[in-house]
Order: sequence, then C-alpha cells, then structure tokens
Amino acid sequence: MITFLLITLHAQRNKDVLYLRNGSKIYGKLLEATDSLYKIKTIEGSIFIFPTNQVQKFVNESAFFDGRKKNGIGISLEAGFLIGAQSSQYKSPFSFSIIGNITHSTNHIFGLGSGVEYLGEPFTPLFLEYKYLLSGRKSTPFLFIRGGELFHLKSESESSDYMNSQYNYSKSYKGGASFTIGTGISWAKDEGETYLSFAYRYAHTSYSQENYNNLTETFQNTYNRLEIKFGFKF
Repeated sequence: MITFLLITLHAQRNKDVLYLRNGSKIYGKLLEATDSLYKIKTIEGSIFIFPTNQVQKFVNESAFFDGRKKNGIGISLEAGFLIGAQSSQYKSPFSFSIIGNITHSTNHIFGLGSGVEYLGEPFTPLFLEYKYLLSGRKSTPFLFIRGGELFHLKSESESSDYMNSQYNYSKSYKGGASFTIGTGISWAKDEGETYLSFAYRYAHTSYSQENYNNLTETFQNTYNRLEIKFGFKF
C-alpha cells in the first residue's frame, strides 16, 4: 500500500504553468525564462516559446485539477476479492459492483448498487451505500458503509459431494444479509476518479437439501471477509 501511494503521489507532482494574457493556460515543464521570452515543454512533448509581453504570470501548481465535483449524479464500477482463511473452500470469491450515486457538497456521496458475486454459487447483491470523503483535495482518504441483501441467481443446483458421490441431491440456495464497512483512498482526475478500498465484509447465505431419509435440512453459511476492491467513478 505504501509503495502504491508513493508512486501515485509522485505521478501527481506539481507542473509549471504559464498564464497567458489571452486567458489561456499552458501546463508543462519550463525550459527557459529570460527577459524576452518563456520556453515551455507541454506534457504531450510539444515546445512553445512565448514573448514576455504575451505572458501574464508563471506559477507552479497541480495540473488539470479545478476541484472535485460538488454536486451531481454519477456511476461507479468496481471489482475485487473477498479474502478469508476460514473453513470455506472458496478462499477468495470474486465480487463486481455497479453503483449509481449522488454527490452532495463534495464530501457526501450516496449510492444504490448491485452486481454479481460468486460465493460458491452466483449471487447478486442489492445495497445502499454512504461514502464520506475526508477532504476535497485531489488525493483523499474516505470512509464508507453499505448494507443490503444477497439474492441467489439460480433456483437450485445439483450437489456433487465428493465423499458421497453415490448421492445426487439438489440444493435450494437462498441469499441473506450483507454488510460492509471500510476505508480507502481516492484520486480525482478531470470529472472522474479512481479509488482503492479495504473493508470488513459480512455476508450470510443458506441452502436446503434433502438427505437420504427424505428429510429437508437447512445449512447456514456466514462469511467474514477482507474486501479489497479497485474502482472507477464517472
């Protein structure tokens, strides 16, 4: 995590900016400044020379960032894993989410999301989310919480119990409650952002199955996992 943050902060280092008298801004690296001219190389690699009478001022600032979105709607796409070392044979189930969100006063983001997760069986979550940005800077940590329900995507699945392969009893799966609380860091760029999150994830599922006595038994599955996800917000 520390290495990743250092690389990101280095990539967001300040840029030289020429403010021209016609209202334009030129971002890049200042190569030369004399009494008669300014010579600057843009981030695309082009080199421009401006007479001093065309330049209003020269400053050093963060490039291409006019602040985070203050209000409005957006959409987020995120994917990652639910990592755990408990007795479940599925050590790192995959999780993908799509979230519609509303930003209020920059720091408060409210979302409604769904997607698909594979907890041995495919489930789709439906959840509400609240995210709080700790600042309005280009790079900022955040806190978030979400809660909702998991829904099984198939009506039933055939058992394939290795220890009892002579039996083949169908299982009827059901979803259950889902809860997540965590933190992360967000990097804004233009109108969007990328983010990396780490969270505690609770999920509950169950399935019913007839045994060899034709009696129905219900089995509970509870997941306590570390959720790691990478996302994009537009």
